Amino acid sequence: MTRYLLARLGQALVIVILVTLITFVILHLLPGGAARAILGKEATLQQIASFNHEMGYDRPLWEQYALYLRRLVGGDLGYSFQLNQSVAEAINQRLPKTMLLSLGSTLIAVVVAVPLGVIQAVRRNRWPDYTINGLSLLAYATPIFFMGLMMIILFSQVWPVLPPEAPQGFTMAEVLAEPAGLVLPTLTLAILTVAVYSRYIRSSMVDNLNENYVRTARSKGLAESRVIVGHTLRNGLFPVITLLGMYLPALFSGALVVERLFNYPGMGLLFWQAALKRDYPILLGVTLLISVATVAGALVADVLYAAVDPRVRLKAARS
Repeated sequence: MTRYLLARLGQALVIVILVTLITFVILHLLPGGAARAILGKEATLQQIASFNHEMGYDRPLWEQYALYLRRLVGGDLGYSFQLNQSVAEAINQRLPKTMLLSLGSTLIAVVVAVPLGVIQAVRRNRWPDYTINGLSLLAYATPIFFMGLMMIILFSQVWPVLPPEAPQGFTMAEVLAEPAGLVLPTLTLAILTVAVYSRYIRSSMVDNLNENYVRTARSKGLAESRVIVGHTLRNGLFPVITLLGMYLPALFSGALVVERLFNYPGMGLLFWQAALKRDYPILLGVTLLISVATVAGALVADVLYAAVDPRVRLKAARS
């Protein structure tokens, strides 16, 4: 098991380095450059050249990347001239808000998706299965920005019970002071997640319902509810554990659109504004954070899966 964890940690480190390299190269190859975005359209060529020399942007790309990695190891994510603050400070201000939105939507999605997936598996090829499956496909195929717009129109215009804009507080306390403003962005992000999770749970439950241990449990005279909840559901949730870790990129991309739509001051809106302003340090910092979170989520999912599934433990021991 130890060798398995060390191997996965090594793979995670390589992936994070590759993500930073690819992102760094792509951003620095874009036309225009950071100097023009920071100094403005009226800046002269001499001013741009002076800025590039001061910031090291006139050095070879490999040397710039090596310098970036050296600062990164020291905990320096860079400085945003657009925001006039360090990247770490900008992220620390906005990360808790995005975590609140993402964790809230994920919690709602799991609570709703698990019973829906179980109902589909137990009533498969019947009208409850067809109905839920059709609604899930519709939700999955609907662009998240369109879903958000429909939520705003329905619950803020047609039936005005919720505000159309997310809380604009600077601190978490100010955001939590307006819980009504969190409802629409959280539900918008949760609907797509429910559609994905419910289909995975249905598929996993159907596979487990055909296993021999389920037939054995039924032959012993156990109640059907105990067979479903106590045996089948417990094993059917294994793939969802992995999905929770691997779904982080999709969750962030959804949060980016939702935060922009509801003007929610989180990581997604920060990334959006940085992209418009060519704020390279912010773009690199947010991309690095998301890549680390994604790799960490996948690693935790693998560890949990190995802890509950003896087949994975056996494979790890043999390797």
